Parts: sequence; structure tokens; C-alpha cells
Amino acid sequence: MSQAAQILEVASQRGRAQGLPYAGAVTPLEAQALLSSLPNAKLVDVRTHAEWAFVGVVPGAELIEWKRYPGMTPNPDFLTRLKAEVDPEGVVLFLCRSGARSHDAAALAAAHGYSTALNVLEGFEGDKDGAEHRGQLNGWKAAGLPWVQG
Repeated sequence: MSQAAQILEVASQRGRAQGLPYAGAVTPLEAQALLSSLPNAKLVDVRTHAEWAFVGVVPGAELIEWKRYPGMTPNPDFLTRLKAEVDPEGVVLFLCRSGARSHDAAALAAAHGYSTALNVLEGFEGDKDGAEHRGQLNGWKAAGLPWVQG
């Protein structure tokens, strides 16, 4: 079994154990491994324009806001943009700051035919540390994965 197949199986097991309405959940390291090994895998960053600009982005990610800044109102164009930019037959990894918005985006995608919609656990910045700061404990950045300042 290939590394990608193993990761997808573990993601599926997590999804079943948590009762997720989509294919499963991956760690940031697993997400990067899938992106590196599967040509049809796509990372969709659902954070806001402000987060992309001021916190940073993953090179090559599809940027589609789930909620719009500054009011954090739902993006009525999310599904339309997703369908236009991302193949529903591929592996689609959803990323946000901490894993909450990406959970909702993965659920919506799965409900609209994205059979391998996955949530990236911990998100881009991860959980807050004791000083209430993100980006140190876990998440994409803390794992040392590729990203650039917006």
C-alpha cells in the first residue's frame, strides 16, 4: 500500500470514529504528503483575505473565503468558486486557521459531490498556547511546512 493510500485510510478511520459527514481528517504533515504525492490533490484555504495577507499562505493553495472579512458573513459564492476551481473527483484538503471553518467547508463540499473532501486538523496556525498566541503549538506553520508571508 502506498503512503498516500495509507494516509487516506487513516483519514477515513478518523472520519468514521468522529462521525464526520465527509471523507476524513488529516494532520498537516499528512496533508503535505498527499499534496506532494497525488497530482489530483488540491489544498483549499478557506480563511479570509485578511488572514492570507497578514498571516501567510501555502504556495499553490486555492484561496476561497468561507466567511468574508470584516463581518465574517458567509461567502455566498463559496460553492460556485469551489466548483469552478476544484475537481470534485480529486482529493480536496480544506484548511483554515484552526480546523473549524474547514470542517464546515468540507461538509458542504461532500454534500455537493466531493467524494474525497478532507479537513486539515489544527489548521494553518493551530491552537493557542499559554500566552494566547497561535502558530507555535501545532498547525501547518508550527509543523515547518511550506508557507509564505502574504
